[in-house]
Amino acid sequence: MAHPKRRISRTRRDKRRTHYKAVAAQVSTCQTTGEPHLSHRAYVVDGNLYYNGKLAIENYTSVA
Repeated sequence: MAHPKRRISRTRRDKRRTHYKAVAAQVSTCQTTGEPHLSHRAYVVDGNLYYNGKLAIENYTSVA
């Protein structure tokens, strides 16, 4: 049975085992307003909050 000649460091071992990759954000263009926005997120256009192509809140102001 094969055995390693040298010990593999924790960093090298963990780098090999990882499967996480950086993924670009999904940007969609609204058919109603024509604004680019993140998919499945509400977005503000001219002071109004839109979600799923529909007006959700008119004269929206951010709390944070």
